[in-house]
Amino acid sequence: MLTRWQACRSSGEVFQYETRVRRADGQYLWFLHRNVPQWDDQGNVVVWYGASIEIDDRKRAEEALRKAFDEIQTLKDQLYKENLALKEEIDQTSMFEEIVGASDAIKRVLVLLRKVAPTDSTVLITGETGTGKELAARAIHKRSRRERNAFVAVNCAAIPSSLIASELFGHEKGAFTGATQRRLGRFELADGGTIFLDEVGDLPAETQIALLRVLQERELERVGGAEPVAIDVRVIAATNRDLEAAVKAGSFRSDLFYRLNVFPIRMPSLRERVEDIPLLVAYLVQRYASKMGKKISGIDKRTLKLFQTYHWPGNVRELQNVVERAVILCEGATFAVDANWVVLASPTSAPSGIGLASLADQEKEMIENALTQSRGQVSGPLGAAARLGIPRSTLESRIKSLNIKKYRFRSS
Repeated sequence: MLTRWQACRSSGEVFQYETRVRRADGQYLWFLHRNVPQWDDQGNVVVWYGASIEIDDRKRAEEALRKAFDEIQTLKDQLYKENLALKEEIDQTSMFEEIVGASDAIKRVLVLLRKVAPTDSTVLITGETGTGKELAARAIHKRSRRERNAFVAVNCAAIPSSLIASELFGHEKGAFTGATQRRLGRFELADGGTIFLDEVGDLPAETQIALLRVLQERELERVGGAEPVAIDVRVIAATNRDLEAAVKAGSFRSDLFYRLNVFPIRMPSLRERVEDIPLLVAYLVQRYASKMGKKISGIDKRTLKLFQTYHWPGNVRELQNVVERAVILCEGATFAVDANWVVLASPTSAPSGIGLASLADQEKEMIENALTQSRGQVSGPLGAAARLGIPRSTLESRIKSLNIKKYRFRSS
């Protein structure tokens, strides 16, 4: 402080400092001491004026503010650490997009997905139709180092056998009639990312050989090409067929099966995870209600019991369709399905799909009634969509799905 005072005396700057003074009663008070110079006409300091002001209240307020700041900083650091832990926990439980459930069966699947996702291993996902095999594949891709690159899904059963090689591996110009230019296949489009081969068990024999080479050599040849093309693609395959039985029958190559079956994951049927149905229904109801602009705040307990009794041959996909249609038909705040719409039977009794057909018929009848009242008009305040209380785009989608000829209502 002495050095500062000497410097201020030399420069003529104001000198001030804070100090604590002990009173006679032993209590300390804070004071601000301020020294201001007086200059003469020649610019010399002729006198210093000093004053002291008690600032004890201000110092106490500053100390309280400093303590509060320290507490906030401590809480902030703690919150940051808790958020990191919570984020990790959330990532572990909701990293799998729409794979909803808490049953032991689905938990076992999630454990496998977590373990294999960071690797580059080939995965074979098996399970019945509608169990969510593609969702599992997308979850693996999302949590892998390839997540920023393409995820390319191919339904091998939906492509004619004459075109599947070109679709997967591409072709050169002039490779066949109609090949007017070179075309990249799905594997090259997925380079650096992940390719999902759904229904891989339906691949023809010659394509199985080409796929085996890709898995072994990490390179392919386009149809009509002579030069190998190096690729970096992770392969995830899926099937609802028994590939081991297909190998024994000679319809699927054993060497390809072993290449694909590096890390097998079996998706459980909905019958094996009945306890997940309430969670799935709640998720799907809110999803479709939000999409259709409806407010549904509750789910009828009897409906849940009916759903848990039904055997769901179409698994989650069938449940999804039933919930979507029922949300369209729902007119109140509680989601419910009439018992007559779903045939509650064991797999050995009434044929599957009857309840689903009844629900579709009910939906179709309601849409047709609304189209009759609106004379075929879908949009607008007097249109069928407004009468049903759903967005126009949703109604158009359902009209197309149910094969309703809306134009015939314009003359009614």
